[in-house]
Amino acid sequence: MKFSRKASASWQGSGKDGKGSVSTQSTVLDKTPYSFKTRFEEGKGTNPEELIAAAHAGCFTMQLSFLLSEAGHVPDELTTSAKVNFEDGAIPSIELTLEGKVPSIDADTFAELAEKAKEICPISKLLKTEITLTTKLM
Repeated sequence: MKFSRKASASWQGSGKDGKGSVSTQSTVLDKTPYSFKTRFEEGKGTNPEELIAAAHAGCFTMQLSFLLSEAGHVPDELTTSAKVNFEDGAIPSIELTLEGKVPSIDADTFAELAEKAKEICPISKLLKTEITLTTKLM
């Protein structure tokens, strides 16, 4: 399978006092605001690190669903949070935290398949940072 997806960003003004917006091809994000405040402080809008976290959590969770299903364990529910850590102009690590309700699977197999999903998820492969994973089978 081969495809492309697009997104765009617009910025007006200086880095600290300016403002911008991001839009996605699907229009789920449509001129969604971002700024210094939404990135480095708190405010209404998004930021690059939050978008990376969302992309990584979504990609990893879908990848794990495929692996579990292929192994005969269709999940009832998988919930992943991704914490992108920003430090001194870099992202040294991302922490994935997974909870899953999966019938007829043991915790070791669940953790093993989750680790494999972390390694082969396209977003994980894209990111050059330490990625940790914590799993909890419910």
